[in-house]
Amino acid sequence: MKPRHGHISDGCRPISEVLSLIGNKWTSLIITRLIEGPMRFNELKRQVHGISQKVLTASLRALERDGFVERTEHPTVPPSVEYRLTPFGRELAEPLLTLTRFAAINGERMEAARAAYDEGHDTPPPGTEPRRKPLGLRLN
Repeated sequence: MKPRHGHISDGCRPISEVLSLIGNKWTSLIITRLIEGPMRFNELKRQVHGISQKVLTASLRALERDGFVERTEHPTVPPSVEYRLTPFGRELAEPLLTLTRFAAINGERMEAARAAYDEGHDTPPPGTEPRRKPLGLRLN
């Protein structure tokens, strides 16, 4: 069978889609907050520092579409909406929390490894100009 997305085969597509989902920092933060229990939109927005209302709305819709989040409208004045993880979302939250713990425990080790590598390889930090080596020419 011919792959539909260029280099991604049908067997790899589900893995690629899940990794793309959890690789998004907002999605990961939303899921790790919702594991604590249902939250209203504004409460979730306060918990996910730095996220805009537009991005939170789009992220929640995507998570709802994928079956990870459930949206419940309450008939109050003004109307309120609550979000919670579905059982499927809780399954995703388990390995995501493990990865989050790993990052928290090992972040400094990774930074130290990067610094040692960069020092040994004369590599500038990402986003900076590469150091230029002198050409050995003398201008008198």
